[in-house]
Amino acid sequence: MSRPGGSRGLANLEPLDRAREQRAWYFYDWANSAFSTTIAGVLFAPYLIAIAEEAAVGDRISVLGVSVAPGSLPSYTITASTLLSAVLLPLLGAVADRTARKKDLLAGFAWAGAAAAALLFFMTGDNWQLGVVAFIVANLCFGAAAVFNDAILCLISEEDERDRVSSRGWAYGYAGGGLLLAANFLLVSFLPFGLSEGMAVRISMLSAAVWWAGFTFIPFLKIRNRPPEHVVPESGGYVSRSFGQLWTTLKEMRRYPVALTFLVAYLFFNDGIQTVIASASTYGVEELGFATGTVLATYLVVQFVAVAGALGFGRAAERYGAKQVILVGLAIWSLIVTAALFVPEQSLLPFMALAVAIGIVLGGTQALSRSYFSLLIPRGREAEFFSFYHAMERGTSWFGTLVFGVVFQLTGSYRPAIFALIVFFIVGGALLLKVDTARGIREAGNDAPAVI
Repeated sequence: MSRPGGSRGLANLEPLDRAREQRAWYFYDWANSAFSTTIAGVLFAPYLIAIAEEAAVGDRISVLGVSVAPGSLPSYTITASTLLSAVLLPLLGAVADRTARKKDLLAGFAWAGAAAAALLFFMTGDNWQLGVVAFIVANLCFGAAAVFNDAILCLISEEDERDRVSSRGWAYGYAGGGLLLAANFLLVSFLPFGLSEGMAVRISMLSAAVWWAGFTFIPFLKIRNRPPEHVVPESGGYVSRSFGQLWTTLKEMRRYPVALTFLVAYLFFNDGIQTVIASASTYGVEELGFATGTVLATYLVVQFVAVAGALGFGRAAERYGAKQVILVGLAIWSLIVTAALFVPEQSLLPFMALAVAIGIVLGGTQALSRSYFSLLIPRGREAEFFSFYHAMERGTSWFGTLVFGVVFQLTGSYRPAIFALIVFFIVGGALLLKVDTARGIREAGNDAPAVI
């Protein structure tokens, strides 16, 4: 298939052009993973709790007039940012289909998010308010940039290349996030140059912001903007036209009920996955009594095992089908949150075993969910449907963090809080069982793989 704007002449250079852009595209996963691992995954929550505890009166702080336990504040902060994302990201998905400036908007949101994340360096003393606002803005921009990043994937790769390109993006993300996290692990663990632990944590969060902003220059400089294709004609201004296309997409999805059922299932089990990842550092530090450096090391294990997990789940899917392998992954997730109830305090071996299990299913379920969904959506509409998929992933994963925070506030323990997340894996798995893969592929007009 020939794409507008590619190199032409005696030799077809389009595959080489695409390969160069694909290599640049991988580096956005490399860039933004610094925020999702070092900040959102490990350091932000325990540090915010420590700052909020400095400001607490009677073990409570006041958030907009509501009395909140400091230990619940990170969960409520993530909930607030994802609720805002639920409003913004679906609109941005429609914008992504209507604009030629996808890579400019990707970079713009990334740099705005990195700037907000850099403000976390100044969260000191009892100034938890700065941390909450900065994280909400950074997390919102993180999700917004990811919408445009997914849309770009469909522009720089042919249909038969997408699994490979998307998988390599995941691999770059795990590797990049793990590499910076390893450096920050050394910084927080050994505290060189007479640094305090608090200063080491703040420098680590600042390094993630700089990493995110710096490596975003690679896709920004190396990827071409392209005019939009298959734009739904709508009247009115730019924003109203984008809302019009969003409404058209939502109406179109009713023609693909199997894809819609999978999206609802994904909404549940992905919410559980994201909440476990976001809350793991809080559970390790606050409930099990591990030092921040130990939790960093454990998160490193998750990052690098996730690479092998994604590859292993992919090979299993070739033999047994993606749906069946995802269901096995959800069963393992249920066992993980159940086992978390019984991990003894400061018992490193069981905690590391949980980390290995999380790494295996984390990479596998994330990689297979995207490739499985691609079977259920119509050809030529991938960017539109995937942007909505991504908007759901980033913008509606809020109920899990809310449940986690509420259960902790009611019980005063993170053990029942993390176990409560089992409901998301059970409901998501039950809905996934109802997905008729063969019917969904027929409805979308796609060719069925050898094993479904």
